[in-house]
Order: sequence, then C-alpha cells, then structure tokens
Amino acid sequence: MKPKVAFICVHNSCRSQMAEAIGKLLASDIFESYSAGTELKDSINQDAVRIIKDLYGINMNKTQKSKLLKDLPEIDIVVKMGCNVVCPFLPAKHTEDWGLEDPTGKSDEEFIKTAKNIEEKVKDLARKIKNNKIKL
Repeated sequence: MKPKVAFICVHNSCRSQMAEAIGKLLASDIFESYSAGTELKDSINQDAVRIIKDLYGINMNKTQKSKLLKDLPEIDIVVKMGCNVVCPFLPAKHTEDWGLEDPTGKSDEEFIKTAKNIEEKVKDLARKIKNNKIKL
C-alpha cells in the first residue's frame, strides 16, 4: 500500500495546495498526496492556481479545495510547508518541515521559484520513500 503524505500549513490555500498538485502529478506511483490546514479558505490562492496551470497544466480550481486537518484520512508522512507562526500538528510516522516562504502577495517569479522548489522536494521525498530511507 502506498504511504499517504499530507502537505500542511495554516491556511491550505497556497504552498500546501501546490505541493498536493505536484505530488499527484509526479509521485502518484510512490505516494498518495493530500493537503490541509487549520483554517479553511474560501478559495485556493489564484496566483498559485495560475502558476501551477502554466507550469504543469493542472487546474487546481477543478481538482482541489481548501481542507481541514480533520478531513484527512490517517496519514503516514506529514510535510510542514514552513510556518513562521505555529505549524499545525498531525500525528504521523514521519514528519519533515520544508521551510518554504509563503509567496502570497509576491511576484510570479516567487511563485515559480516556490513551485520548482516544491517539485524538487517532492521528487526527493519520492526517492526517499522508494529507497526505504523513511521508516514507515
């Protein structure tokens, strides 16, 4: 069975949503991707939606929505996006913090940089899971 990975942050509107989309696209053979936060947003960050659509051809408005931690199934791996305030807590067998800056309100370049950063980290996570570098 594939491990379930949750990308979490407070609002579940930008970085965690980008990570869920990129995870589904690039690593669905290795793990299942979910995202959630401690507060619901009415909609996903539309700059993130646009950039993910441009870079990866995924329309997050159609495939994803803001979710709360309690909406998730039981999770094996938690990835915190990087929270300067207080990161949500979710029990899991493995947790890591990617420490990503929130690009909200910044330029497209920042969103693209964040997406590419997430892409690298998703690929790295998939490699670690595949090579049993993460104890589950």
